[in-house]
Amino acid sequence: MIKILLLIDYSSEFSRRFLEGLIRYSKEYGPWIFYRLPSYYKTLYGKQGIIKWAKEWNADAFIAQWDHEGTNLLSELDIPIILQNYKSRSEFFSNLTGDYIATGRMAAQFFAKKKYKNFAFYGNKNALWSRERAEGYFSEVQKLGGNYYYFETEVLNEEDWNSGHIELDSWLLSLPKPIGLFACDDSFALQVSEICKITNINIPNEISLLGVDNDELICNLSDPPISSIVLNVEKGGYEAGRLIHQLIKKEKTSPFNIMVKPARIELRQSTEKYNLSNEYIAQVVDYIEKNFDSDIHIDTLIKMVPLSRRNLETKFKNELGVPIYQFLLNCRIEHYAYLLLTTDNSLLDIALECGFNDSKNISRIFKKFKNYTPLEYRQKFSTPI
Repeated sequence: MIKILLLIDYSSEFSRRFLEGLIRYSKEYGPWIFYRLPSYYKTLYGKQGIIKWAKEWNADAFIAQWDHEGTNLLSELDIPIILQNYKSRSEFFSNLTGDYIATGRMAAQFFAKKKYKNFAFYGNKNALWSRERAEGYFSEVQKLGGNYYYFETEVLNEEDWNSGHIELDSWLLSLPKPIGLFACDDSFALQVSEICKITNINIPNEISLLGVDNDELICNLSDPPISSIVLNVEKGGYEAGRLIHQLIKKEKTSPFNIMVKPARIELRQSTEKYNLSNEYIAQVVDYIEKNFDSDIHIDTLIKMVPLSRRNLETKFKNELGVPIYQFLLNCRIEHYAYLLLTTDNSLLDIALECGFNDSKNISRIFKKFKNYTPLEYRQKFSTPI
């Protein structure tokens, strides 16, 4: 019976989903026993007390939120250890970490598709995952030739909210509008939403707001609800289980990194607006996004706005950078990709639901856009295991 000792705060969406993946692996290849040390145990007995408990319990592996102070104690255990350190990665033990730079790049590319020229990042001071998300975001903004604005702070708890929010308030008011704002996680995004409500900054018209982790409780506490980057955390937990198992069985000897990757963006109202100067094109874009699953004809779009067909097509391409048909196809492909990852529906059913009348060519079209066939995409990025 394999015994896994846990020192992880499962109050966050990230931790809960990681543990779900880990437990799923244990059910398939166990049985395993898990024991989570109470949060107060470290306060009462210190890190030495935790090491003592792990030895007495005869733990086979240890997964913990642990800073660098006291890491030398961990070597006493001589068992597989995975650390989650918010400030840096361990050089001696395995790390639960993420492809934070890729997450930042995804956010910048998302706002670029929405035609934003101004990009902001709100970060958590001294947090590795925030710093690297900012790095990826900034590097992509530079490639896009956008304007970049950055602000960071400590986590604003209830005690320091009264003073800490003032600088954030001033920064948000000073930003050029409209702007795409990427917050380092959903909690920080909610802080932005709350301040914007107080200062009458309109989301999404003035600030298009995007977070990370897709914590549904936090995202839906906001008005409007916050769009968020979904991370493949369950797969990370499952992969951690597999690698721990290999270490325990001596099939693997070297420490490793569990790299949780960004999977997709869960769209909500906080990012629903495009940064478009032409109100008629904005109207057409809104119609296409709401009706892409139906049979849309150019004649229908022409009747909506006081523009000739040629004028509409020209202005649309000038604003969006792609022809109308290409934009419609993008909408269908993105929804097709979303359904691949969030449902078990057949490829044919998904194609019909997305407005593809000819499902025979969907695999070829999808691969052109996503570099994977639909089946490959579902296997690689699907959150369920």
